[in-house]
Amino acid sequence: MAQTIHVDVVSAEEMIFSGEAEFVALPGEAGELGIYPQHTPLITRIRPGAVRIKVAGQTDEEFVFVAGGILEVQPHGVTVLADTAIRGHDLDEAKASEAKKLAEEAMQNQESKIDYAKAQAELAFAVAQLAAIAKLRQKR
Repeated sequence: MAQTIHVDVVSAEEMIFSGEAEFVALPGEAGELGIYPQHTPLITRIRPGAVRIKVAGQTDEEFVFVAGGILEVQPHGVTVLADTAIRGHDLDEAKASEAKKLAEEAMQNQESKIDYAKAQAELAFAVAQLAAIAKLRQKR
């Protein structure tokens, strides 16, 4: 039996995932992070992107899109506190593409720096969602 680590992925709205995993990969602030059981303790911010969880006893990985947040790693547990989290099977490519288009238009038509910053954040979120959807398709 493979060693495992307990993983919780939590958003402001709900618990997205809780269970034992052999491996977790996610977009850290400084690059992609891979977490195995007994990893060195760590706290860092995470960027928008895909959290991949290799669940113990399953061949397919669990896939969760996060819009950023905080990662805490302890020797026997990983906690992802996400600003927003969406299960991989709930991602909607058409909706993300439309959000990207609207954000790009808003960036072209901004009236203030606040409008531009908001549009830029929305664009980054939509682009990260589309990248996560593309990664999910590659896994299938």
